[in-house]
Amino acid sequence: MMEEYDYDINELKAAGKVSALAMGHARTLAKPGAKLEDVAQGIEKFIKDSGCDMAFPVNLSTDSEAAHYTPEHGDARVIGENDVIKVDLGARRNTNLTDCAFTLSLNNKYSKLVEASEEALENALSMVKSGRSVCDIGGEIEKTARKHGFNPIKNLGGHGISEEDLHAGKFIPNFNNGDSTQLKEGELIAIEPFVTTGVGQVTDGSTTQIYQIISTRMPRSQEARQVLEFCTGNYSTYPFALRWLISGMKISEFMIRKSISELITIGDIEAFPVLVEKSKGLVAQSEKTVIVGSEGCTVIT
Repeated sequence: MMEEYDYDINELKAAGKVSALAMGHARTLAKPGAKLEDVAQGIEKFIKDSGCDMAFPVNLSTDSEAAHYTPEHGDARVIGENDVIKVDLGARRNTNLTDCAFTLSLNNKYSKLVEASEEALENALSMVKSGRSVCDIGGEIEKTARKHGFNPIKNLGGHGISEEDLHAGKFIPNFNNGDSTQLKEGELIAIEPFVTTGVGQVTDGSTTQIYQIISTRMPRSQEARQVLEFCTGNYSTYPFALRWLISGMKISEFMIRKSISELITIGDIEAFPVLVEKSKGLVAQSEKTVIVGSEGCTVIT
């Protein structure tokens, strides 16, 4: 018997459709010479113009960056013709969230790495059904990655998705970690293979541009209170980009950054640093959001 879950299936499908269309739009924007900030803003505008909110800031992680790079305000970085760029995005309708990603090798130099992540995703999706152990899915991802001569990233993986929480419930590993936890019919999950030319571990990088409100303790400074009020009013508990604050608030960038630091110190904000492959190996990512069924899965994105 299928358990009841907290998503609205019609709203979820609408968000999934927008996410899929946004990925197609992203392919038209992510060209050599394009500014990362312009690409991110173009994708985010497309999602909002399509009737959805952002589930999280668009991630445009390049080469050995595996995740969590979103451009900063005035970012000078441009896409290079040899880049391996991960486009990770999600649309939200009310509290219904989606998450999806693809990787581009701009000159096809690293197309085999991209193809390995895509094949790993498809093979993993073919295994998704109620009663399946998450380690079996991880084992299939690992098997596919190694078949192509690459490694899975072992400290990243797929995840459950719940109302207002993009990473909730189960963790779906990218290797056989021995976790016999079984999928349940009706669950909303993201399958998310990361494959790399490196050792298969990520570590925190030096850049942080994504944050999330996790508490509302009252800060001391007036500016920090303004930032907290702005973030809770505009983003609730969903992740947000620092550039959104800089372009949307009427206080200086310096005071916004200082306020963010204060809010992190008192525990109101969680920071999400860029995740970098430990040995600086190139990383490819593929991801789709699905609903677990009794005999397979329904792809939402």
